Amino acid sequence: MTGPEAREPAERPAVPPASGPSGGAPTGAPDPRASTVSRASPASPSATASPSATASGSATASPDSRADAGTPAPPVWLEDASLPGPWVPGSGPRLWAVRVSAYRRRAGRDEGLLDEGERARCRQFVREADRDRYRVAHVALRRLLGASLACAPEAVRLVREACPGCGGPHGRPAVAGAPLHFSLSHAGDVVLLGFADRPVGVDVEAAPASGTAEEVAAVLHPAERAELAELPGRDRPAAFARCWVRKEAYLKGVGIGLGEDPAVSYVGTGAVPASLPGWSLADVPVPRGYAAACAVARPRPVGGAGDAARRTGLGN
Repeated sequence: MTGPEAREPAERPAVPPASGPSGGAPTGAPDPRASTVSRASPASPSATASPSATASGSATASPDSRADAGTPAPPVWLEDASLPGPWVPGSGPRLWAVRVSAYRRRAGRDEGLLDEGERARCRQFVREADRDRYRVAHVALRRLLGASLACAPEAVRLVREACPGCGGPHGRPAVAGAPLHFSLSHAGDVVLLGFADRPVGVDVEAAPASGTAEEVAAVLHPAERAELAELPGRDRPAAFARCWVRKEAYLKGVGIGLGEDPAVSYVGTGAVPASLPGWSLADVPVPRGYAAACAVARPRPVGGAGDAARRTGLGN
């Protein structure tokens, strides 16, 4: 890495999605906010919140409602909501989502908010769809961070924390000295952003083709592979997608990304994520055709080393 970009350790889609000709959302995919699916449905990668649930009162009320458990409320869609007020410590994890197709014109006008490193990386993408997705994700990130930190979006200085695995400068992205942590992920037409007082990781992926799910499942935890093998073939892609986004969200939160073998940590393939020591892991309601998850570090016991002491000095 050559600069403090707000890019997750595994920003590229780790699982090749079943995509349309442009490499965006799956062919025939509906508006990312439009459909609702039951969280318990084995054939659905993830539950989907309705537009009214995520774009209205949720912008101010819902993010606080589950703070005590460390479980975020459904994401607020940025293109339909006002920016948040200054971050209040203890307000709990908050999730935001952005529809690339609805926000790309705004992001194009606001590209000047990005720093030199971000603009350079954006230019490196060959396909216009990839440039749009990156630009939307990083403009949205800066606008949300600026509002949360009560500063101009372009004034936010992004850094990289040390990797907990090797100590190199490619760990979690952060705003140095900020009172919150953040995480960013994007796939197809959806960008997902998470903010919390403690380390947080989010991941969103387009649902994989059945052949891809079968192939990549070989790298999962043995118990997860066994769970998938017991399912009917038609249910395996959705179960695999649930498992994969949970695993990536957790590893992004830790700060090591796919530097850890995916077979090490067990997160489960079923309707409810497995429990991970020191972390709260939850599936995130996103549109049909996608799967998403969020991992938030649990508070340390009283008397433990404070997380702030490990941050770099000055918060995708």
